[in-house]
This record gives sequence, structure tokens and C-alpha cells, in this order.
Amino acid sequence: MSADPADPTTDDSTDDAAAEVGVDVVREALLAEVAALPSLPGVYRYFDSGGQVLYVGKARNLKKRVSSYFQKDHGGTRIGHMIGRIARMETTVVRTEAEALLLENNLIKTLNPKFNILFRDDKSYPYLKLVSHGFPRVAYYRGAVDRKHTYFGPYPGAWAVKETILLLQKVFRLRTCEDTVFANRSRPCLLYQIRRCSGPCVGLISPADYAQDVAHAERFLRGDAEQVIETLQTQMMAYSDALEFERAADVRNQITALSRVLHQQSVEESSLSTRDRDVDVLAVRVHGGRACVNLAMVRGGRHLGDRAYFPTHVEEATALSADEADERADRPSVEQQVLEAFIAQHYLGIAPPPALVMSHAVDAALLEALSEQTGVRLHAQHQPREQRRVWLEMAEKGAQIALARLLAEEGSQRERTRALVDALDLVVPDLDAFRIECFDVSHTAGESTQASCVVYQNHGMRNNEYRRYNIEGITGGDDYAAMRQVLTRRYAKLAEALNAPDASGSGSVKGLRMPDLVLVDGGRGQVAMAREVFTALGLDLSLIVGVEKGEGRKVGLEELVFADGRDKVYLGHDSAALMLVAQIRDEAHRFAITGMRARRASVRTGGGRLEEIPGVGPKKRARLLQRFGGVRGVTAASVEDLAGVDGISHDLAETIYRALH
Repeated sequence: MSADPADPTTDDSTDDAAAEVGVDVVREALLAEVAALPSLPGVYRYFDSGGQVLYVGKARNLKKRVSSYFQKDHGGTRIGHMIGRIARMETTVVRTEAEALLLENNLIKTLNPKFNILFRDDKSYPYLKLVSHGFPRVAYYRGAVDRKHTYFGPYPGAWAVKETILLLQKVFRLRTCEDTVFANRSRPCLLYQIRRCSGPCVGLISPADYAQDVAHAERFLRGDAEQVIETLQTQMMAYSDALEFERAADVRNQITALSRVLHQQSVEESSLSTRDRDVDVLAVRVHGGRACVNLAMVRGGRHLGDRAYFPTHVEEATALSADEADERADRPSVEQQVLEAFIAQHYLGIAPPPALVMSHAVDAALLEALSEQTGVRLHAQHQPREQRRVWLEMAEKGAQIALARLLAEEGSQRERTRALVDALDLVVPDLDAFRIECFDVSHTAGESTQASCVVYQNHGMRNNEYRRYNIEGITGGDDYAAMRQVLTRRYAKLAEALNAPDASGSGSVKGLRMPDLVLVDGGRGQVAMAREVFTALGLDLSLIVGVEKGEGRKVGLEELVFADGRDKVYLGHDSAALMLVAQIRDEAHRFAITGMRARRASVRTGGGRLEEIPGVGPKKRARLLQRFGGVRGVTAASVEDLAGVDGISHDLAETIYRALH
């Protein structure tokens, strides 16, 4: 008997049966693949049907560990939920468990799986750079290090580097000016006048004496401050015996300044052993479903400050660990899991110091693996005494304060998100996934127009998803045309994917998805322009909301304007929803105006870096800057002046002149 096509029940049951058959086929294939796994160390990855990585794990015995996921019914637990989504898996066999540890965390950082603890480090660490030169200079530096120059660090933040540079200026009077400035000085600068530089640019210090100051500074940065003082005292007495009293007085001033610095340090240098010169102190706190790892850095015996890290997926990962059949007899605590994840991921790209002081013990195999990879023999301690105990207590207090602040801020932001959703009467299944994109346009009298797009999701601004758009081909100062261009560029491909006949309905293109709300900084005019763009693209007009300034453009009097014809809404000056809208709008304005100013400055000073001009490389750029004293001087030079520089032909001089004008 054939099924009645008009009966919807028959269609649904057929679909359900087909889905069950599909699930059974996938599970049988997975079980067959598990049965063929070797009993060797390795790493495994689980993927869902969309290709998204669910979990990355390591195993001393791949077959035993992976099969444990499928041998029992996990019910409605988190691990059961994850296993139900597994569509395929991949495995990699390695030689040792230590290799598995490192590969696991490399893959976690790369693949961002949903059920692993993940630490995101969006910012690289800054260094203090001693630039190689006849008269080396000290500089702030962030980026990859090389062997040409000498680097000290990393430091926990920019302020620590800048404080150290200021200290070196006060004590050792090392220069900080760029090499191009140094090469073109005819008289000493203000820093010499206030005794922050010894004036090597105009020969006020000999190369030998300056090199000696550099050597003292390097020894100080490596933690040998007491030996530096002893050397300076010997040098002062030698000058005094030779009746060179002015030079002896200069050395005396150095000793006084250095002694004052050491006295101000919270660490007594003379009481530190050699093993305490370079130490990382790690403290972890877990509360309210969130975790914080506070990293304090001690370099050269000086406590340089700390930085707090907040991992994601803590609840998923720890719940998964609690449910799975772990090979280790002593199941690690949540704090230990978080700390191990941080150590494994953080030190993959940053060389660790020889000593780690931690609030909790970690797996010795992890430290051995890191030692083998980095070539640094690590010594770890989780119950320290004396000075190390003081450092750890400071780090633990910092972790506690940072976590409390995060929970308070997240609670406040979550309430603001909920208030906005309620005020606009939106249907949002998952409040954490609620996404807002906000646009603003900035220019100066029509010059260097830029538009910004900032993103708010998961109750916070997503800085890594911000975008700037250079607006071209419009009449200067036409904000409406600029808004039309940026919205079209932002959503055209998304609209094409959504409206395609075979669209999956996911609403995303290469990781970008349609937001739940589109904020436009402006009133009816900007909203009308956004409505035209969305109508042309076939997108939902109810997503568009304009932020119109209130009477007198006063903060707190803003009104919301809708593209779908709804009446304007005033939320109230003390509304949590309005606070969130204002926060996002102000961030879009800040991002747009900083980009516009940078672009305007680039245009006014000659189109950015000289190397961007075809035919001008680093060497020719250096010659141009040395000849004319900077980009402004190059811009002011004539074609004949440019052609007079070694290596610059007349044709290239004309090219440079045209590019800068």
C-alpha cells in the first residue's frame, strides 16, 4: 500500500526514519574506525556534520580512550550531547605522550573547539629593544624578535616597558631618538638638557664611555644591579684618583640614581638568589562558571606587573572531563585543568623562564614536554616560601580581583542586553548569541571619509571583528552616500548567499553572519538610506535601527528610529537599554574617527610609508630620510633635489614626487 502524499504525518515519519537510519550509519562507521585505532599515544579530533570541531583530546592509548566515549550511554550529560553531534573524527599518532600534549594544545589554539578550554591572546607581548648601532638606542618594541638586535622581556604591558625605558634614561642616559634623527642632529635636544641623554648625537660622550653605559644597562636589566653599583664605585674612585672630578661626579650621580631605583623596588635585590632572577608566577581562580589565570612576571629580579587571562569553554570542558573515563587515577581539579591548558597554550609561542611558581600543581609530563620543545629546563613550584610566596600571594589577590570585576561587568552587560531585547520586543532564542553591528561615518570637511563597523556579541564588544571601510567615489561630505556604500559592501555577499535557491539557511558567509540588529548612527535620513540598501538586497528591514540625537544633541535624550515604519522610541535617560545602545554607538564613532585621522595624516604627510612607492625599498628610504630629515622634508623636496640622492634616478624622483603630491 502506497503512502498518501497528502498526509503530512506520513511525510514526517518517513523523514524521521531516514534521519535515524543516517545516524545509525554514521555511528557504525565511527565504531568501525574506533576498532581500527592503534594502542599508541596520539591526538583525536571530533567534528560535527557541518565540519565544526567539537573537541580535541590527547591519549596515552588512542584505542582505549576513544572507545570509552562510545561504550556506554552518557544520557543527557554534556558528553552525551557532544557524542550525539559527532559526524566524523580524525586521529594523529605520535611517539610519546609529551608530543601528544603539545600537539593537542596547538590544535586547540588553531581550531577553537567548543568543548576545550581555550585561552585567546589577542595581543603580543611588548619588549624592550636595544637597537644595534654604533650608539645603541633603547626602544619599545612589539613583534617578532630577531638576532640583529638585543631584546629584554617580554613585559606584561606597554607601561612596564616605558617605565623601564624612563629608568634607563635617568640612570644610564641612553638615547631613545630614531636613527634618522640621530644622524641629522647639529645640537643636543631637550633630553640632554634635562639629563636624560648623554648627547652622543653631537659627540658629547665618547663611543667607549657610551658603550660602557650600554653594558651597565644590559647587566642591570639581567638582574645584576649590585654588581653594576660595585663597578661604578670602582670607576668613580679611579676618576677621583686621576683628579677627574667632574667625571667622578657624573658616576656618583649614576650610583645615586640607581640606588634610589633599587630602594623603591618592592624586591630587595641583594636577597634574591640567581634562580629568582627570571620567574613567572601563575595563580588561578574559578568562580561562577568563569576562570581567571593571573600571570605575574619577574625579570632580572624586578616584579614587572601582571596580566589576567580569562579562558572560554570552561564549563563545557570541565563537565566533559568529569564525565569521561579518564586514564589518570587522580582526576585533576578544575583549577589544575585550567592552569595546564594555560601553560600548554601560552608557552607554545613564548619562551618560558626557567622557573614557574604556581598556585596549583600540574602534570609533570606537561613541563617535561615544554622543556624538551623550548630547550629551557623548567623548574616548577606550587608551595613556595619566602619571596616567591609573596609573589604568589600578590598574583592570587590579582586573580581574585580580576575575576570579581569580570563577573560584575558581565552581569551588568548581560542585563543591558536583556533590557535592549525586551525594549525592542525582539525574539532571541539565545541571548548569548545576540549580535549587533553598528555603523558610523567620519570625515573632516569631506576629506578622508571612512566608515566603521563594530560588533557586539556575547555581551561584549568583539574587537577582532571590527572593520573599517575607505569610502571612495562619492561627493566629499555626503554621509548618505557613504552609508549606502558601506552597507552594500558589508551585506551584499551575505544577501546573495541567503537568497540563493540552494541556500542552507545558515545566514553566514566565511564566518560572517547576519546580525540580529543593525544600528546606524543617525536619524531618519540615514535610516532611509539603510532601508533602500536592505530593500535592494532583499534583507529584513526590521533589523535596522537608527540612533537619532535628541533635543540639543544631549546625551541621554537619543531616540530610536526604525526602518520598517514603527514609531520612534525614547527609552529614557537612565534606561539600561539606552546605555548599551550609547556604548555601541560611541565605540563605532571612536573607531571611525581614529581611522579617519590616521588616513588623513597619511595623506597629508605623503601617502604613508615611502616603501609603498614602487622602486623605493628600505635602503633608498633610509637615504631619503637622512638627506631631508624626515617624510615632510622629502615631501617638500623638488624632483631635482630627490634625484640628487644616491640611488634615486630622475624617473624614480618623478615617481616619488607624484606619489607624495
